[in-house]
Amino acid sequence: MSKEQVISTYDKALRINLDASKYGTFAEIGAGQGVADWFFRASASAGTVAKTISAYDMTMSDEIYGKSGRYVSRERVKSMLDHEYALLDERLSGSRGDQSNFFSYCNTVRARGYKDTGECHGWMGVRLQLKPLGPPSDILCHVRLLDEENVDQMTALGIFGVNLIYAAFYHRDSLPTFVESLMDGLKSSSVEVDVLKFLGEGFKYVDNRLCSLQLVQSGLTDAAMFTPEGEVVQPAEVLYKKPIALLRGSFDPVTNLHLDMMEQTKKSFFEKLDVGQQERYMGICEISMNNLLRGDVVDHVDFLDRADTLQALGKTVLVSRCPEFHKIATYLNRYTDQPIAISLSIGLLNELFKEKWSENLAGGILESFGRLFKNNLALYVYPWKNRKTGELVTTDVFSIDDHLRHLFLYFRENAMIQGVACSDEELLTYTGRDILKMISEGQEEWKSQVPEVAHKAAMRQH
Repeated sequence: MSKEQVISTYDKALRINLDASKYGTFAEIGAGQGVADWFFRASASAGTVAKTISAYDMTMSDEIYGKSGRYVSRERVKSMLDHEYALLDERLSGSRGDQSNFFSYCNTVRARGYKDTGECHGWMGVRLQLKPLGPPSDILCHVRLLDEENVDQMTALGIFGVNLIYAAFYHRDSLPTFVESLMDGLKSSSVEVDVLKFLGEGFKYVDNRLCSLQLVQSGLTDAAMFTPEGEVVQPAEVLYKKPIALLRGSFDPVTNLHLDMMEQTKKSFFEKLDVGQQERYMGICEISMNNLLRGDVVDHVDFLDRADTLQALGKTVLVSRCPEFHKIATYLNRYTDQPIAISLSIGLLNELFKEKWSENLAGGILESFGRLFKNNLALYVYPWKNRKTGELVTTDVFSIDDHLRHLFLYFRENAMIQGVACSDEELLTYTGRDILKMISEGQEEWKSQVPEVAHKAAMRQH
């Protein structure tokens, strides 16, 4: 959305107030107290606001919405939407249901408190009718509040809530516009949005994985995650206190080599984990935005094909905009204090030692590796076969420029870089590019290199 198209928060609230078909309730608990205020600041608030409520006290909140294990959670905001929308419909459908698109906006937020250093975040949602007397549908999102001061967080929450309600009514037909409008009047340093979900009859054709992709593509978050079942999840919930093994790749197509890399990394990684850690272990396949571009455009069908294949193989998928290894390491360390393994090939390890990847860091390549290995993280390196000589290239015979060799040896001797085995050297016969060429030329041999569940997607892509 261009600068000229951005509508102020005040004007958004005023437009909704003047739209006689929009009528609803506002419920804000915890720190999220600023959304309804915008509609009162604008004129004609009686045209929109049926009720506002702030159940700030936990006991009062429990009496209204029921007890909750966590007050800032998706479950809590859903119970709020259930309660508030049911009351709205029950009390007003008879008098104005045939002329109103009813809605309820709810949020539950933890902002910065006195001497508080915990994470500040919130869940919010809009339940709305897409047409009078129609069934309601939901739009849910999770935000992280990045400002240090409570007053700045409160201000950001108020603006964001108005943006969400406005987008729900006026930007539903364009996902990029919807997502980018959420940040109108806000700085990227104030708010991160890592979950956006459309639910209900009115949004039954929406694939929420594309919503996750759009959040990353538009820069509202560094990464988004979904489970093997295709469920979009909050990374903090899924990764909390779990050992993680991550395989970075384009997965274009998903190959047997990818699966072996993950399996061999898992075997080596488990040697340093106790039984409890092994039970909590999570393997993740990460697709970088760089690997989804066709020119300057993201191919959504291609993305869904890769995601479908990985999910069919039981993999959790992360899509990120973190091409540098130290950035994805920082992202994962935000959510877990457990060991992390990143699986990669010898070729990619060679790339890591190229100083072009650290040109923007004051400390150069040393700062890059310092950030990468800051916490309990190790690189698990899969071998490669030299086609000309037939030599199996491992970390033991890895060739590197002389001025970096001592650095590499230090990492290897301290188990920051570890070699892993290959279960079958035949897997090293073909590269991903070889397989793509075989597919395009109609050679059947490629099928032996790709798991059967990935065959249809590979053929559609190429």
